[in-house]
Amino acid sequence: MAIPLVLVVLPLGLLFLLSGLIVNTIQAILFVTIRPFSKSFYRRINRFLAELLWLQLVWVVDWWAGVKVQLHADEETYRSMGKEHALIISNHRSDIDWLIGWILAQRSGCLGSTLAVMKKSSKFLPVIGWSMWFAEYLFLERSWAKDEKTLKWGLQRLKDFPRPFWLALFVEGTRFTPAKLLAAQEYAASQGLPAPRNVLIPRTKGFVSAVSIMRDFVPAIYDTTVIVPKDSPQPTMLRILKGQPSVIHVRMKRHAMSEMPKSDEDVSKWCKDIFVAKDALLDKHLATGTFDEEIRPIGRPVKSLLVTLFWACLLLFGAIQFFKWTQLLSTWRGVAFTAAGMALVTGVMHVFIMFSQAEWSSSARAARNRVKKE
Repeated sequence: MAIPLVLVVLPLGLLFLLSGLIVNTIQAILFVTIRPFSKSFYRRINRFLAELLWLQLVWVVDWWAGVKVQLHADEETYRSMGKEHALIISNHRSDIDWLIGWILAQRSGCLGSTLAVMKKSSKFLPVIGWSMWFAEYLFLERSWAKDEKTLKWGLQRLKDFPRPFWLALFVEGTRFTPAKLLAAQEYAASQGLPAPRNVLIPRTKGFVSAVSIMRDFVPAIYDTTVIVPKDSPQPTMLRILKGQPSVIHVRMKRHAMSEMPKSDEDVSKWCKDIFVAKDALLDKHLATGTFDEEIRPIGRPVKSLLVTLFWACLLLFGAIQFFKWTQLLSTWRGVAFTAAGMALVTGVMHVFIMFSQAEWSSSARAARNRVKKE
């Protein structure tokens, strides 16, 4: 990391990690003391706690970096957002797609009850991964033989969720990169399928299971399409932490769950057809720079700003009192201990950044190596 970036990452990292450890500790206590007796009450409290943490990341995107999210949606979709349980399916274009989902969920009033299907290693990330585990995110190993039972159990336990939730499922299974697109095009050619240009071929087993289990208690599927306009830089966690803005266009379309096909084969075909249509939709956006649906106002609420200021003031006051009480900075040993703590925070934030980058995923490396061999 360059020194100027470290000067940004260090205070933001201290703010997020320290406040996160406080939230994680409270979540752990409630998980042991309240959840065994009232899962509904635990979920309601945890929704509030999760927002106290996750709103800081919303603030980083909204206020620090000034990333603009432009939502396109028809009237029915726009009016339904946040008022019902929904299964979200989306293409996976960037390192921060999950953050864009959080921003839209926050605008819709359901950030604290937002869920997602994620890779298993995510839950081991300090603070953010732990908070997701307490919030009942579903963590999979990307092996259907191992994941089928885990996914079905995780979906079934959402039947009695007390507030409207969004469950995000990236059916492509991985982030979009040129190497992965080439592999998807080769697979499509070998199977006689339409060759994708802007998306990957969806892996439908998880989606089919989700629809089968959630038919009775989730009324809608939101088909979400994400793209960065050609004249805007690609957003990454690194750019966001540097305070560099970007623009992201999102199209959301509601589909009633009651209108979904009945057989598993037809549900799988429906998902594949959606992504063929999404591919064409992205072609059109690349040509015109917009989607057909009306742009809907989502604003930039001050709630994330106020929550971040609250944590900053609380932790600053606590730090001042701590250093006064311990006189930690009055000795070289104390100074060295403090410096080591700051280095640890910087290292953890570096891990977060690297973890978020698509090109460091194992599937990206495998696809890239395959291209080199050929």
